[in-house]
Amino acid sequence: MSPKTISNLNMCLHKALAQAQSEGLILSNPSGSVSLPPLTKPHIEVLTREQQARLVQASYQFRYGVFVRMTLVTGLRLGEVVGLRWCDIDFYTNMLHVNQTLNRLQRYDDDEADSKTEIVTQTPKSQNSIRSIPMLPELVMDLQNWRTVQMQDAAAQGTAYFDSDLIATQENGLYVEPRLMREYYQKMLAAANLPNYNFHALRHTFATRAMEQGMDAKTLSILLGHYSVGFTLDTYAHVLTDQKWTAMQTMANMYNMEPPLRQPIQFF
Repeated sequence: MSPKTISNLNMCLHKALAQAQSEGLILSNPSGSVSLPPLTKPHIEVLTREQQARLVQASYQFRYGVFVRMTLVTGLRLGEVVGLRWCDIDFYTNMLHVNQTLNRLQRYDDDEADSKTEIVTQTPKSQNSIRSIPMLPELVMDLQNWRTVQMQDAAAQGTAYFDSDLIATQENGLYVEPRLMREYYQKMLAAANLPNYNFHALRHTFATRAMEQGMDAKTLSILLGHYSVGFTLDTYAHVLTDQKWTAMQTMANMYNMEPPLRQPIQFF
């Protein structure tokens, strides 16, 4: 397991055992003395502006390209993209509301030792993940065009079409599970002659572009659904390096650091 997973498990156990201690069931909390592995920052994959432009152009060749472009301008997670419904889109205010996710999760049956998986739609994992995101005009047009595609699918399939209200659907109206979306995304990367970036790189790219354009950390944190501004700043510290240089350069004219002419140097 990763150090972060171990830390999360320890935190869960610590809280449960703390309750047991408060009820007098145990004398002390043994999870407090556990030596945890040091946490390391995961590697953040971000597309360059040139790579981003190539991917956008290539995405128009594929059925699900609209969802790659959507992620680049909203920073949605993959489960949020495929779980998005038309009732979550307000074309009057041009707002996108994140209210549910769709993921393939493990399922354990009581009478079977082996685990299975199933598609599950559920509310986002935290209250912060339930959020509203303004849509750029390009995304509004993209979604309206995609709605036309769905209507054409429904007409072609007739009674075999499954109306789920989901935005990301196959030709028969059924959901697009995350694995299928990843497969199409990899095809788009190949068409753009780009490395095999994972889908989450699109979310990181959105956040990086936002900070490069001067979006404040609090607003970005809300748009991404992070639990704190500190987490956002820590995750995208690589962008702040360039911003610090730019900010310091704006202060250059505040100081006169030129040495006086013919000033004798004194040695002590």
